[in-house]
Amino acid sequence: MRRKDKEISAEEAFAILKEGEYGILSVVSQGNTPYGVPLNFCVIGRKIYFHCALDGRKLDILNKNNLVSFCVVGSTEVMPDKFGTKYESVILTGIAIEVFAETKRNGLEGLLQKYSSNYMESGFKYIDKLTDKTKVFEIEIQNISGKTQG
Repeated sequence: MRRKDKEISAEEAFAILKEGEYGILSVVSQGNTPYGVPLNFCVIGRKIYFHCALDGRKLDILNKNNLVSFCVVGSTEVMPDKFGTKYESVILTGIAIEVFAETKRNGLEGLLQKYSSNYMESGFKYIDKLTDKTKVFEIEIQNISGKTQG
């Protein structure tokens, strides 16, 4: 990181990551074309989980190159009088791997807990009904860094 004065610890970065509402998954296709896509996600332990459709561009790319970057921006506040922005952000690199069975279920339940915690019972039924119509990926984090300004 170029600006060491803005760098935060890995633990602080994980805290921002866990609280993030959404993240941007970035991948690179076989033709070296970058592709970034916003995702809902959850963190379980030291891994990220996300779900997606059974096919699509993201899956085509991940099937050929599963090295990813993932970015989360936490709280922000534009400070017009200072010509800047107060912010917190996390960038990580890792390997995205499709998961199955119990790990897939745990990932879906983690998403349910994060985004629909007041609807757990109906959410479990929703998961049961649609498990075969979604894929779940786990990102094994290799490197994480974060920074804040403000």
